[in-house]
Amino acid sequence: MSLLCEVPDFKPLPKTNQSVGIDLGITDFAILSDGRKVDNQRFTTKMEQKLKREQRKLSRRYEQAKKDNRDVRECKNYQKQRMKVARLHERVAFQREDFLNKRSTELIRHYDPICIENLNAKGMLKNHKLAKAIRDVSWSMFIEKLMYKAKWYGRNIVKIDRFYPSSQLCYVCGHRDGKKSLEIREWTCPACHTPLDRDVNASRNILAEGLRLFETTQP
Repeated sequence: MSLLCEVPDFKPLPKTNQSVGIDLGITDFAILSDGRKVDNQRFTTKMEQKLKREQRKLSRRYEQAKKDNRDVRECKNYQKQRMKVARLHERVAFQREDFLNKRSTELIRHYDPICIENLNAKGMLKNHKLAKAIRDVSWSMFIEKLMYKAKWYGRNIVKIDRFYPSSQLCYVCGHRDGKKSLEIREWTCPACHTPLDRDVNASRNILAEGLRLFETTQP
């Protein structure tokens, strides 16, 4: 199929003079440097039980067709069930796509520059305990949407090196307190005694480093 469409010219959005640092997570989808947290919708998890049930039905019908020595392409029950499973996967994909589009557009409209970590999502997927959750949040797709929308609307995206210790530094005094296990979500800076939320602290450090890098690129 060949499709021809007219794409409108995208005009740069007006300046907001508001910048933001974003720490992407799993418990919360995104944590912003202004303290706001975007809830993780967990689309796949919400549909998981239904998907498993319908997938098992599909497998049983496949095995029955093989047992009867029939071509699955000619088995109406198998094909009906296959389409049902496909529609469930499609629904999850559409829900995720809609969520990512709305969140990315909201950020593009309100902030410039937007500072994010240059995450190694493929490498993180090797962690089998977190792989399913990482796929569900779709960080790579979200960053991709931010990038092309920033290009459309004249915004700036600043990527922070993935090895920058955003969660180890106190955003107030800069004291580096070393690595902490994921179970530790809050602590008090031993240098300036500021109470710190792990994710908000990281997003504020990402913002500070992003603004520093952004300023070095300006004429």
